[in-house]
Amino acid sequence: MRVIDHLTAHPGQTAFSFEILPPLKGNDITRVYNIIDRLREFDPKYINITSHRSEVQYQERPDGTIVRKKVRKRPGSVAIASAIQNKYGITAVPHIICKGFTRDETEYALIDLNFLGVHDLLLLQGDAKGPDKSTDPQKVNLHASDLQQQVNDFNRGIYADGDRFEANATPFSYGMACYPEKHEAAPNMESDLRYAKMKVDQGADYLVTQMFFDNQKYYDFVARCRREGINVPIIPGIKPVVNCSQLTVLPRVFRSDIPEPFAAELAKCKTDDEAKEVGVEWCIGQCRDLIAHGVPSIHFYSLMASESVRRVAREIY
Repeated sequence: MRVIDHLTAHPGQTAFSFEILPPLKGNDITRVYNIIDRLREFDPKYINITSHRSEVQYQERPDGTIVRKKVRKRPGSVAIASAIQNKYGITAVPHIICKGFTRDETEYALIDLNFLGVHDLLLLQGDAKGPDKSTDPQKVNLHASDLQQQVNDFNRGIYADGDRFEANATPFSYGMACYPEKHEAAPNMESDLRYAKMKVDQGADYLVTQMFFDNQKYYDFVARCRREGINVPIIPGIKPVVNCSQLTVLPRVFRSDIPEPFAAELAKCKTDDEAKEVGVEWCIGQCRDLIAHGVPSIHFYSLMASESVRRVAREIY
């Protein structure tokens, strides 16, 4: 069942979903299964699997020379998505990103996913950190819209080099990102909304937001989207704060404002355990309010927060 079908199958109900991080290189999938097993009781309709580009490390040799080495610290999302979907029967949604991947590599990922029966994707530009293989648009997708075009072409039976093939019986369905507090690269919200509408006009079945902590920003954003003719589901992305440092780290990295009442309570915390309790309490309040407003789904960013997500889900589902 596609994500968009889950989102529209039961009007008035708020679906539960979450995102997982592939294990570090050298670890097996058991840690991923452990997270899913802890959250499975809340009937997740789909599970996202993040994707990460290679990182650059500089290593000093015994002779004093420095070598530049590209390191992939985590496995790709293709195999993990297939393993999850086959083990649990839950729709798996691998992230497909532009940064760090060539168009050919993306094409082979699509071929493998189709073969494995995984047909839901989340298309993203990806983290800018790390080496770029090229800036040639013939070799890489520079923007999420370019990646979207490649997936659309693949669905129509067109390879990246223009050659044609018999289109797959089940086309890929996909969501894309949106930003209630504006993407960092957008000059203004009006520009950001134009790009969001373009994603939908070109085939995105739904949008999922960057994390936010102020629900009013989400409601205002959705209202503006509707006025612009963006009528697909807009899924709120939520993350429980789990340590003291996130008071400053999350706004800096994700450009997400922390409302003053929440920030004031976090500032009082002397330990990460105290911050985690405040984070859970705030997140429960956020989610209850979102459900009262009839959101089709709440999507949890569970990195370092799976236990907090479990506590929140117990209160709201």
